[in-house]
Amino acid sequence: MKPKILIVEDEPAITDTIQYALETDGFDTVTLSSGMSVIPLISENPVDLIVLDIGLPDINGLELCKEIRKAHTIPIIFLTARADEIDRVVGLEIGADDYLTKPFSPRELSARVKAVLRRTQQTTPSTLSVPAFTVNESKRRISYFDKILDLSHYEYKILKTFIRRPGHVYSRDQLMDLVWDEPETSMDRTVDAHIKNIRAKLKTVKPDMDPIVTHRGMGYSLKEDL
Repeated sequence: MKPKILIVEDEPAITDTIQYALETDGFDTVTLSSGMSVIPLISENPVDLIVLDIGLPDINGLELCKEIRKAHTIPIIFLTARADEIDRVVGLEIGADDYLTKPFSPRELSARVKAVLRRTQQTTPSTLSVPAFTVNESKRRISYFDKILDLSHYEYKILKTFIRRPGHVYSRDQLMDLVWDEPETSMDRTVDAHIKNIRAKLKTVKPDMDPIVTHRGMGYSLKEDL
């Protein structure tokens, strides 16, 4: 089956250019001109990657990305028209896999799409797997060496965030921004408590392993190549 790409862009000329480039390279495409329809669409019709414009008419693409990340691990490539938005994308680390600034080469975008799909190795949006871990999003379950973990709501979301980007260091603030519904109402030490609980539950499966790495003064990451 051809990978299906969702293009979320409100400028028809740009949408047509992206659509033509991706379909020429063997992708199936779906297009939306606004952001509010994205989550209902991907919940009913799974896609393999989203090309998401930051400057949408109805919702900021950064905020939409955060909403998508609450329930989906679909790779996302941002399109942005302003250099200062790039700084925000990189700095916030809200879940995008790549970004391009306008104007851009359609061929470059297609190459980025291929690279992200290879890197994420995601065959379906509902199931994400990396060595040792398997995430079933429809059932909101994570298995560790085929053992289903008994995780709380926030433990599940924290661990899923780590699994999506092994080796990436997340600060406490970034984890709170990505995971918590109202991060401003929680203390950063709450993250530490949840990490401690996750580690304890992982050790019940593999007592000799600790896949979560603490980076002093920086945050936490999941080990690569488990």
